[in-house]
Amino acid sequence: MRTNGKITHWNAEKGYGFITPSSGAKQVFVHIRAFANPVSQPGINQLVTFALATDKQGRPCAVRVARVGEPSPERIKRNDGRLMMGGAVLFLVFVGVTVFAGEIPLIILWIYLGASVLTYLLYSIDKSAAKASAQRIPESTLHVLSLLGGWPGAMIAQQTLRHKSSKESFRAVFWVTVVVNCGVCFWLFTTSGASTLMALLG
Repeated sequence: MRTNGKITHWNAEKGYGFITPSSGAKQVFVHIRAFANPVSQPGINQLVTFALATDKQGRPCAVRVARVGEPSPERIKRNDGRLMMGGAVLFLVFVGVTVFAGEIPLIILWIYLGASVLTYLLYSIDKSAAKASAQRIPESTLHVLSLLGGWPGAMIAQQTLRHKSSKESFRAVFWVTVVVNCGVCFWLFTTSGASTLMALLG
């Protein structure tokens, strides 16, 4: 649940301060990293909305802070998720169109669709395993599948299943697999890429 309040103390040099809730409750610690837009420094008496949490020492603090008038982090994340899923679907449509236009072989489309379905299923299985504290699917397996063409399915799974969508180290490697795979895909449209693919397919 989000709470309204205003900045009543801010140390710009150290990047932290305190929010006083509108309800009159005790002021809450807030760090610059908790803001949806951490680039600009907040000002005294600036109205904000935030969620309550506790730090490592068990002390109350504000998280997911948004200045009044700007989108909340939750809304930003939802919008980003829609863009990611839309991008994944558009990429598959692009591959389908180019296949039926005779630009690349049909097997490329089947590889992307098959790898995406398999990757989505493994994300679902891994999430269930995480909830049950059972044996997990190695992250390296998920990354290899993304690299081999399953990244659209992974991208959709991350947003619809809310799994592997916030772990920064995992997402960094995931995006590398996306870039590499897309690079190889577009290379297939070059003369050398097309000839290499035809040689591999016999």
